[in-house]
Amino acid sequence: MLILGRRKGESILIGDDIEITIVDIQGDYIRMGIQAPREVSIVRKEIKEQIREENIKAAEKPEGLPALLEEMKKFI
Repeated sequence: MLILGRRKGESILIGDDIEITIVDIQGDYIRMGIQAPREVSIVRKEIKEQIREENIKAAEKPEGLPALLEEMKKFI
């Protein structure tokens, strides 16, 4: 893992097409802006993990699909 220190307004580049800018810092909360091509998926890790867990549950219990859809609507 590469660890970088950045200040508000500073950026890092990933490859040629992805730029992450520190927009705001308040205590231990950081707001980032991410500029990337549309084909690059950008998802918060905890959301991706939650979706994966829900997919596993849904695969185990097909009758749970309506409840899963209702839960996912919260994130749309």
